[in-house]
Amino acid sequence: MSQLFEPITIGRDELPHRLFMAPMTRSRAYRDGLVDDLVAEYYAQRASAGLIVTEGVQPSVRGQGYINTPGLHSAEQVEAWRKVTDAVHARGGRIFAQIMHSGRVGHPSLYPDGGLPVGPSAIATGESLFDGSGMVPHPVPREMTSADIAEAQDDFVSAARNAITAGFDGVELHGANGYLIHQFLADGANQRTDGYGGSAANRARFAVEVVDAVADTIGADRTALRISPANTANGITESDSLEQYLTLLSALPNQADLAYLHIMGVGPVETSRRLRKEWAGTLVYNPVAGLDVARATQALEEDLADAVALGAAWLANPDLDARIKAGGPFNEPDRATFYGGDHRGYTDYPTLGA
Repeated sequence: MSQLFEPITIGRDELPHRLFMAPMTRSRAYRDGLVDDLVAEYYAQRASAGLIVTEGVQPSVRGQGYINTPGLHSAEQVEAWRKVTDAVHARGGRIFAQIMHSGRVGHPSLYPDGGLPVGPSAIATGESLFDGSGMVPHPVPREMTSADIAEAQDDFVSAARNAITAGFDGVELHGANGYLIHQFLADGANQRTDGYGGSAANRARFAVEVVDAVADTIGADRTALRISPANTANGITESDSLEQYLTLLSALPNQADLAYLHIMGVGPVETSRRLRKEWAGTLVYNPVAGLDVARATQALEEDLADAVALGAAWLANPDLDARIKAGGPFNEPDRATFYGGDHRGYTDYPTLGA
């Protein structure tokens, strides 16, 4: 536990401890991508996390993959997020925005023009999404042109700039869980024959260019990247996972300057250990542990990471750090209220002594 509660410097911020709040989709934004006071209360309640990483935030209209998720591509959205960052900072917290372009994970019902989602190749996920009334299959996406790729990269940059304007302390680029950056990395989703497909180096190119462009815009020390090697979420397949991510890391020349690399540990732990050895900067590890907080401490003791991120444990325990120090007890997360709804299962989890 002692390592878990040691301070750590992330980018420009000296953080009080190494127990971070992982990004979690909660689907409580309005259909126009705006967050409200309830969202501000939710994040402010968890300001004692070493660092909060928000739910995935779409950088553009076409980057949206689910209903009721927030955006960072309009002036109104930026202003709405300002309430969140102000609330977190007022309680002494630090917060990064996770920027998530969902790529082929989308549906025409999400977009005003009724168009198709986009992806590196015209290959569907084989999975479905909830459109407000029922489950509908992901369509075959439109294969991105060179102009589309440039536009998506610009969208990441614009959203990062908007995040800083909204008061965020930095951004985490979502390159995991089968979304657009991950789709370019994975040979099952990316079968392009141009400079963005084929070899591991070519498939890493989109991710590297996005990281570099965002870092150039807002500063490398406010730019982070999340990956999830061997993750099969959203129909992803990777035939060369370790090689692909070693190639990705080697192509990021500014490793030590970036805020951090965030690995979601859904694949073999040996892969994460190898990537840890190859990464010159700060590494955050999400053990996907539920309420098993001991796994977070173990990751630090084994030098698998410099800091750890937990999701459901923070969701159900807004004072998770205090509960760990006290030895519990811990609230159980209510999965029925994970996505959408009101304050129930969102801001009504009790704190110790409440």
